[in-house]
Amino acid sequence: MRVSVVALGKIGLPLAVQFAAKGHQVVGVDINEKFVELVNAGQEPFPGEAHLAELLAETVADGRLRATTDYADAIPGSDAVVVVVPLFVNEETGEPEFGWMENATRSLAEQLSPGTLVSYETTLPVGTTRNRWKPMIEEISGLTEGQDFHLVFSPERVLTGRVFADLRKYPKLVGGLSEEGAKRATAFYEAVLDFDDRPDLTRGNGVWDLGSAEAAELAKLAETTYRDVNIGLANQFARFAGENGIDVHQVIEASNSQPYSHIHRPGIAVGGHCIPVYPRLYLWTDPEATVVRAAREANLGMPEYTVGLLEGAYGDLTGAKVVVLGAAYRGGVKETAFSGVFPAVEALKSRGAEVSVHDPMYTDEELQKLGFTPYALGTPVDAAVLQADHPEYAQLSPAELPGVKVLVDGRDRTDPARWAGVRRIVIGRSVSQ
Repeated sequence: MRVSVVALGKIGLPLAVQFAAKGHQVVGVDINEKFVELVNAGQEPFPGEAHLAELLAETVADGRLRATTDYADAIPGSDAVVVVVPLFVNEETGEPEFGWMENATRSLAEQLSPGTLVSYETTLPVGTTRNRWKPMIEEISGLTEGQDFHLVFSPERVLTGRVFADLRKYPKLVGGLSEEGAKRATAFYEAVLDFDDRPDLTRGNGVWDLGSAEAAELAKLAETTYRDVNIGLANQFARFAGENGIDVHQVIEASNSQPYSHIHRPGIAVGGHCIPVYPRLYLWTDPEATVVRAAREANLGMPEYTVGLLEGAYGDLTGAKVVVLGAAYRGGVKETAFSGVFPAVEALKSRGAEVSVHDPMYTDEELQKLGFTPYALGTPVDAAVLQADHPEYAQLSPAELPGVKVLVDGRDRTDPARWAGVRRIVIGRSVSQ
């Protein structure tokens, strides 16, 4: 097949490589000229994605994958077009901002050939595929959905850093606007993906047709919103436990030993492109979802709460030298989307602290571009807040933070045995040495 992938970001490029590795002719289109140049040179434009470098080099070298900035070069004659353009959410209003997706949809519609399958993989509010993209594509292309082309929604369900493994591990969900569209989407994804054996799934691993685009849209929102609500509950348990001398981590371990309990881990922040964003997309179409709204508010309050723990243990933070450990939103990932580092730094500054930031994945220059004062291990400091659970921090000790009096470990990552003589506080545990 000839396949076009629109947007070669951290999901789109691995998808394009996956399709090409299965023997199909793939053209990726992206507005970022530098990305396009690097892809065509067989070089990964961003680090950290397992197996991407070698598979990209291989598929470009044998002519199965190339990139372009020109939709007229990528879209005409395609058997399938897969769209993975980012959707943003207004931080103040919670409304989705469709600008980039609308521009991409307009551009692909102008070049769409009859007989093409169009699949949106970007997470969307329920009803968007049918009510926004279908009429836009039909009006611009002059083609009729269900007759001249087929439109489906098939959400990406992968995490950056392990995209290829996740593509095999999880069922591929599809939802069409017609029965024929769903059949074509099922056949397409069966031809471009491989699936691990999953005897734990009663339905079996593979492509799952959910019956409608709306069901597929809701499935992605539901699985991510569930995590936000679960973490919000864990965070509320943690706050209560910490105030009452209870170790919430032992409580969660005990609760989860019963098969109907699946409580997540509490922590300083919920970050990334998915969990902080998708509940807001759900709330946009279901504003009466009070449980979802309460969980989002609970999670948003955790950086301030964590800094409050530091203030309570250390005292007045005015003039105190405080380092925030971890700029990334989670350990092992070089990404700051909705990272807790931003509200944590602001909360510390509002208390008069002199704040610096350390992250083993970022250079000093990169931290400065993010607006932070870089911190070098070995520099004297009064207190520390661990924000990202990088594996390197498991070996951290006071020797690397000379003068540190209080550590608030927002992820329960550090080794308590290494912190004798320093007051170490963990969210939901409040154990200090």
